[in-house]
Amino acid sequence: GGVSMSALAELLLSHGVPVTGSDRQESEVTIQLEKAGAHITYAHLPENVNGAGLVIRTAAVHDDNLEVIRAREIGIPVIERAEAWGSLMTDYRDVVCFSGTHGKTTSTSMMTMITMHAGLDPTVMVGSHLPVINGTLRIGAHNCFVAEACEYCNSFLSFRPTVAVVLNVEEDHLDFFHDIDDIISSFRKFCALVPENGMVVANADDPNTVRSVRNAQRVVTFGLSERADVRAVDISSQNGFYKFTVLVRDQFYADVQLSVPGRHNMLNALACCAAADFLGIPGDAAADGLNCFTGSSRRFQVMGRTEKGALVVDDYAHHPSEMRATLDAARQMGFRRIFCAFQPHTYTRTKALLKDFARELSTCDQAVLAPIFAAREKNTIGIHSEDLAALVPRAVTFQKFADIAEYLGRRAGEGDLILTMGAGNINTVCDLLVQH
Repeated sequence: GGVSMSALAELLLSHGVPVTGSDRQESEVTIQLEKAGAHITYAHLPENVNGAGLVIRTAAVHDDNLEVIRAREIGIPVIERAEAWGSLMTDYRDVVCFSGTHGKTTSTSMMTMITMHAGLDPTVMVGSHLPVINGTLRIGAHNCFVAEACEYCNSFLSFRPTVAVVLNVEEDHLDFFHDIDDIISSFRKFCALVPENGMVVANADDPNTVRSVRNAQRVVTFGLSERADVRAVDISSQNGFYKFTVLVRDQFYADVQLSVPGRHNMLNALACCAAADFLGIPGDAAADGLNCFTGSSRRFQVMGRTEKGALVVDDYAHHPSEMRATLDAARQMGFRRIFCAFQPHTYTRTKALLKDFARELSTCDQAVLAPIFAAREKNTIGIHSEDLAALVPRAVTFQKFADIAEYLGRRAGEGDLILTMGAGNINTVCDLLVQH
């Protein structure tokens, strides 16, 4: 039922592969898979794997799982989800994989729009609902595959990119990686997967990215500095929405006017233009695709207004740099006040980056904190949202979403922005705030 596993099942079903599977509970996603022909059991049982030729497991399923144990007992191969995606990628001529600490989903979505406007009929795997493909998966021809590539647990090292895009490299997922050098090493291995006739696309303005691609064979860089191969000039901004000209090696490529706000999205667009130029996509098709992109789910997604007229926007940002980019974009849009309802994501990330989170939250008019979203972790390190709130002027904490919604609905009004932020389920607050 997860985003990537369900997309994988859907793609395999479209190729006529019999798919069975198990999950803890029924959902809209699993119901749709059943309608497409999948046989799903809502329990993990050893007998579920009987008759299978291959077992694909998500990273959340470990060696002690009953189905994994049974598969190995009777000689059925067991591989992880990322390995399955990597195997499928070998069927495609061009495989464009977007990696980075942040911006992957938005850039993958932008590239989807570009390749569709260029008539490439791409197959797409993206980590958030994209309206133009009505989901997270688009099944297209075998010429072009556009995919999001996550570094967590080194999963992207199982992929098979012909174009590897590195948007940025920062400290994150420190429950898995040792430090920034370990992260850079992982990205360096990812770039090494690109064949001789492929290309690495890298952010020239990010020192860690530059370190990551130092040994890569063929590199094209993007950025705002003059040293970048693909860069933006004649930049203007209106209420946070950027308009600019794209140069490729100082030659005109496209005029772009973005429909999503923020300087960070201009950099995402430049990364896509660099990949598009390598694929031979004309600049006008790239510009059309970028201009038509209005965002994907949980990426500065406008949810509606409160009874008092405050605008409610939801954003997936859960790393300090992502928060800075989102809050910078919001400040350029002329709101009277910005209220940020933030749900920290994982205990290890919150503790490791506590001062950085506090710095970014201090830039909004008021931060309202929910309890830390545990995800895959248990709180063995004794960190709480109250520890973060203590470092942020005017910050308040609540234990329940209903209390957060009640507080914000009472405080914010016409001309104000309420921004729900985090990778957990903080978007639930939007439903409580928005007038339907």
